[in-house]
Amino acid sequence: MSAELEAMLLGAVDDARSAIAEFSGADTVGDYLGAEVEDPSSATHRFLAELPGYRGWQWAVVVAACPGATHATISEVVLVPGPSALLAPEWVPWEERVRAGDLGPGDLLAPPADDQRLVPGFMGTGDPQIDEVAVEVGFGRRQVLSLWGRADAAQRWHDGEFGPGSAMARSTRRTCRDCGFFVPLGGALGVMFGVCANEYAADGHVVDAEYGCGAHSDTPAPKGAGSPQFDPFDDGVLDLVERTEERS
Repeated sequence: MSAELEAMLLGAVDDARSAIAEFSGADTVGDYLGAEVEDPSSATHRFLAELPGYRGWQWAVVVAACPGATHATISEVVLVPGPSALLAPEWVPWEERVRAGDLGPGDLLAPPADDQRLVPGFMGTGDPQIDEVAVEVGFGRRQVLSLWGRADAAQRWHDGEFGPGSAMARSTRRTCRDCGFFVPLGGALGVMFGVCANEYAADGHVVDAEYGCGAHSDTPAPKGAGSPQFDPFDDGVLDLVERTEERS
């Protein structure tokens, strides 16, 4: 871009302001914020927008000119968010809006038709001996947890509140793996996870074997007994007598 063409594009401030005034009204144009060259034939001028509900937004006016032109022309006038503009939250598709913890009593939540967490199970054979064993290992259900579903759950539990990276786990050297309250899960997930059976800890929650808390079954009792600052008071060593009025 020649110096003359660049000067023409960057100098079209009044033309840009007039374009906004024609488009939206003169009272909607605020302070001039500067300009920048976009390509060899165009530049963008920015103005502060003075519109109700658009605090922090800017007017952007693109001006264009070709080599040999005598003046710049208006190419585009748009309203764009500035660095401090208030924006709507990012759009989340309807099918992705349900989050963990949203399900309440009475709510129904069907899995997607192609849910990769589930794979088809096996129907019963009619033979009681076979079917009883099949139910124990998960067969007989229409769908069972897939390998991907197990891995996804394992990662979520490992990274969650009852995983080794939580604040509670980091505050102790003891782990659930050797705790008497740790009830391992069955199957492949039992290698890493179990359920806590301590009502004063993570009772009923799936915990990582490397998770830990201060209520470990091997936690030693505190040393000493009674108050460390005062001797215990024993009223059994006192003689209680009834007070009588002195006679004068």
